Amino acid sequence: MKAVAWLLLACSFPCLLMGQNYLRGEVRDEQGHLLQGVRIQLASTGTYPYYTGNLGSFGIPSSRLIDTITLSYEGYDTLRTAIDTRKPQFFVLKMQPELANFYRSRLSSLTNHLQTETALPAAVLGESYSDIVENRFIRASQYPETGFALNIDKASYSNIRRFIHNNMRVPVHAIRIEEMLNYFSYPAAENSRAFTCQTTVTSCPWQQEHQLLFLHIHAPQLQLDSVPPSNLVFLIDVSGSMDKSNRLPLLQSAFKLLADNLRPQDTISIMTYGGNVRIALAPTGGAEKKKIKAVIDSLSAAGDTPGAGAIQQAYALASHTYMRNGNNRVILATDGDFNVGQSSEKELEDLIVQYRKSGIYLTCLGVGMGNYKDSKLEVLAKKGNGNFAYLDHLGEAQKVLVTEFTQTLYAVAKNATVTVRFNPSLVKTYRLIGFDNKRTALNDSTRELEGGEIGSGHALMALFEIEPATTHSSTENLASIDLRYQLPDSASFMHHAFTASYQPIAIEKAEHAYQFAAAVSMFGAVLKGSPYTKDITLEKVLAFAEPVVDPANIQQEELLQLIKQAIEIYHPSKKRKKKK
Repeated sequence: MKAVAWLLLACSFPCLLMGQNYLRGEVRDEQGHLLQGVRIQLASTGTYPYYTGNLGSFGIPSSRLIDTITLSYEGYDTLRTAIDTRKPQFFVLKMQPELANFYRSRLSSLTNHLQTETALPAAVLGESYSDIVENRFIRASQYPETGFALNIDKASYSNIRRFIHNNMRVPVHAIRIEEMLNYFSYPAAENSRAFTCQTTVTSCPWQQEHQLLFLHIHAPQLQLDSVPPSNLVFLIDVSGSMDKSNRLPLLQSAFKLLADNLRPQDTISIMTYGGNVRIALAPTGGAEKKKIKAVIDSLSAAGDTPGAGAIQQAYALASHTYMRNGNNRVILATDGDFNVGQSSEKELEDLIVQYRKSGIYLTCLGVGMGNYKDSKLEVLAKKGNGNFAYLDHLGEAQKVLVTEFTQTLYAVAKNATVTVRFNPSLVKTYRLIGFDNKRTALNDSTRELEGGEIGSGHALMALFEIEPATTHSSTENLASIDLRYQLPDSASFMHHAFTASYQPIAIEKAEHAYQFAAAVSMFGAVLKGSPYTKDITLEKVLAFAEPVVDPANIQQEELLQLIKQAIEIYHPSKKRKKKK
């Protein structure tokens, strides 16, 4: 019986039973989009379920001329009606109001009522990136309150590293400063089981008249003995575009590293898509590492990329083995080049939104170059209440899936946002560094701030550049801070309030973590040609970073080498030019 169940899950349509009539039709939403995976039941077949296929269509045998059909889909009103099985049927499902709210454009940061700007499209070498608009200075007297989403995404830094290592300029829209900052570890002053927020105000190394406000937010860390069991579905792209050494082979090595971390109480499934979608490994206990690795090693690349349909079936598989109070997650690994089925960002976004309430998280791992679709993976991860990373080499896979295993795969909070309210008597203008928004979201009148997922023990650094008011006071607070989030298994929101005192110090006297964060931020801003660092060169970035970097820290030392290599790419010496 179990073998039959897995076969049904792997197919878009169940095996057809013989019947007198063959009912055909399709299901759409109110906007006319075809819906795949809609559950269909006929009165004539009892509780036996059918589902719409990749194109939202279905074909079902029926022994009756007049039958009763029931259509159900997560987030939509259930439809039940009588039908004539001899005629094609066309159904429209009505979206529930709660789900409709999720379709509003979500922002990484938001200042209410502020007019927006535009940005240029973003594409390079066949790769795609979200076209983003850099946050600008805002007058605190008019807009004292702003907010941003917390997340554990780190893909931008490793992608930047890939371009620089290949002696290429980094596409402007591939540079997301908050993800560069997130890539590094910032140890908390205390090991707390609750969220903490430390604040520091320093001088600004790229603008003498300005100051920096650092927010160092640290998430609680799960105790090892309390880490819940995991139900993981590896969804691996094995299409033809993955047939390169830095794609499928890299992912195979990465997933074998992850398999070494599995415990007996964990469950792992492997689903692949390339030409078709299939279950390569039925749900298997984490103790069977040899079996898991043998399946991973057996994968090969070929065929087209039916990504949207594969994602849907991966969620169905994760739902089938759902663990109550466990860590339920789909891990999608791909170059992001979905070329069959629902392939636009909006369509993929709509698909993921329909599943985000199920309690199943989504982690996206991007690989490859030349057709890497960063924008699509970013959308999938954020709409799936999850996170994403870019694996440019095996060392990065080790970092993401082994060293930072609990941060990557175990959420302690979801829909997390921070609201900062500045004191206009101390702050004239302010600018949030990073957390820039997509142009399409900024231009949407229904936009709202989109919270993110926070992993166990994750430390996040956020920076504001501040133009101080002309009169200063050391007795007033610079800003109030409100952290808002949901626990992974809860629908209610929790709040933590913090304050930022105003006792500015020189950046050279600040703790090492803040000096290093300033160096990372300055490097990202100069790379992307920010107008706010127009007088700063990469050589100046290097001069600031060299005394800040800890030579014993491999990741920090690597940043220093990237800055040096970027100087050769962006500012080649005259001697080098002559050689060319």
